[in-house]
Amino acid sequence: MQAASGKIVFTIALSLAAASGARAQEAKEPVWRTGISTIGELKRPGDFDRFDYVNPDAPKGGELKLSETGTFDTFNPILSKGEAATGVTSLVFDTLLKSADDEITASYGLLAEAVSYPDDIAYATFRLRPEATWADGQPVTPEDVIFSFDKSKEHNPLLANYYRHVISAEKTGERDVTFRFDEKNNQELPNILGQFPIVPKHWWEGTDAKGNKRDIGRTTLEPVMGSGPYRIASFQAGGSIRFERRDDYWAKDLNVNVGQNNFGVISYTFFGDRNVEFEAFRAGNVDFYRDNSSSHWMTAYDFPAVKDGRIVREEIENPLRAVGIMQAFVPNLRRERFKDQRVREALNYAYDFESLNKNLAYGRLNRIDSYFWGTELASSGLPEGREKEILEELKDKVPPAVFTTPYTNPVAGDPQKTRENLRKAMMLFKEAGYELKNRKMTNVKTGEPFGIEILLSNPSQERTVLPYVKSLTDIGIDARIRTVDASQYTNRVRAFDYDMIYGIWAQTLVPGNEQSDYWGSASVDQQGSKNYAGIADPAIDELIRRIVFAPNRAELVATTHALDRVLLAHHFLVPMFYSKSQQVAYWNHLARPAELPYYSLGFPDVWWSKNAAK
Repeated sequence: MQAASGKIVFTIALSLAAASGARAQEAKEPVWRTGISTIGELKRPGDFDRFDYVNPDAPKGGELKLSETGTFDTFNPILSKGEAATGVTSLVFDTLLKSADDEITASYGLLAEAVSYPDDIAYATFRLRPEATWADGQPVTPEDVIFSFDKSKEHNPLLANYYRHVISAEKTGERDVTFRFDEKNNQELPNILGQFPIVPKHWWEGTDAKGNKRDIGRTTLEPVMGSGPYRIASFQAGGSIRFERRDDYWAKDLNVNVGQNNFGVISYTFFGDRNVEFEAFRAGNVDFYRDNSSSHWMTAYDFPAVKDGRIVREEIENPLRAVGIMQAFVPNLRRERFKDQRVREALNYAYDFESLNKNLAYGRLNRIDSYFWGTELASSGLPEGREKEILEELKDKVPPAVFTTPYTNPVAGDPQKTRENLRKAMMLFKEAGYELKNRKMTNVKTGEPFGIEILLSNPSQERTVLPYVKSLTDIGIDARIRTVDASQYTNRVRAFDYDMIYGIWAQTLVPGNEQSDYWGSASVDQQGSKNYAGIADPAIDELIRRIVFAPNRAELVATTHALDRVLLAHHFLVPMFYSKSQQVAYWNHLARPAELPYYSLGFPDVWWSKNAAK
């Protein structure tokens, strides 16, 4: 009993010591920062006038007519239910910090005038600007920030996972909010806390025009109130939204907003069919069109408005300079038939990228061979140096192939190579316990034929998927496409109710907490996560942890290379393709700075209308 009592006393003493240490840290004079960067030093001093890439004299006014594929049924900016309306979060709501589009992971104060955190990053305190107000004139308060954070974690699984190491938010001053962490030295946490939308507590806890009490845990089509540069002026449920710029926007002259939010009106029209959407653009009912089809880009612009220069076409690399892309067919490992790695590898051998690229894309696409494709974070060759050391520390938990075999995709493109790849696919299926019976790939033990339903959200995707379906059918797989409307697709993906989807992940040059949501064990059963494949692997979990706590850039790069290599070696996905630039077309009454921000299109933030003064 005495020993147990002593242990309790010792535990209490440790707790008191830890609390005393935390108080001592907070007692130090805080260092307030007007901006923070996860990599290196900030480009701009605290008193900078504006971002370099904006036109400070851009005229204000005019209308920007945009389009979106799909529909919407809610304006709630934090809820993971329903189809969120495009534009609401970015136009109506401000965040604590605002990203600079010519720096990597650098953010400057928006609602918050400054942020402070100790050397060990045990917590971060944001100080709100005294002039920050909601559209109804009430000030933005610490209570609003705390409410927004707590409700975001409660009602959005993605944000709950993203901010899982933030254990509390509390008011610590008249304008101060302090977020406390359950771990130290996570350099990313203060920066990403500047990203979630801040919503007005008093509005959400009030009643609507009919006297009904609002509920932030439910979808709503009541035009929501924010602190941002635009307001919802009108809408047609599921079909269109009109945003109007607020002349009384509190931050319109703030340095991070100079030369931005130039359009007087931004409207969205929603289309169920991509072809109809393009016809609306051709007719002048839509001003700006992102074309994600190489064949469409090469063949669909032979009409007068393009020939006479009224429509401008550009291929712009900027948005992809700091983005690692993985676009792939994603088999759902929550289904038993995809758990065998040999089956998943066989599915890759059945994919003929080279023929698709030649026949449908005019040879303009590139095959993806990394989860961080297009960046310095992509692994290649065999592991060396620090990367090899990291993998050797996990030798018993990673596939042996990571040390001996560089990852490469199968190459097809002609009949002989295609036949060889399909034979290899059939051999892998045989090793996994399947054989052809009556021309159907059949599980030897259960007698069940192997089938795949590829779930899509838009008919325009079918064109690039059909060749893959044919190849799978050629080796006896019952492969088929199921295209559903946007709402059904969203709900099925959130619930992981699919055999295979057409998935995409965009990586920053500073991977961190989001990796757990993409490939971590904790997110496998968390509906709404982006762990679409259902990956749960202890070595991957450990590598993600090391990435989050990497003490320097060299260690981060080496660890990310190791993670990439392990993910590839498990053949979780069937990598597809992507382009090195974004293809955009727009009517020439839109204008932009001569030099776009280095890492972004800057659209629509820094663009403007030539008709603004008319």
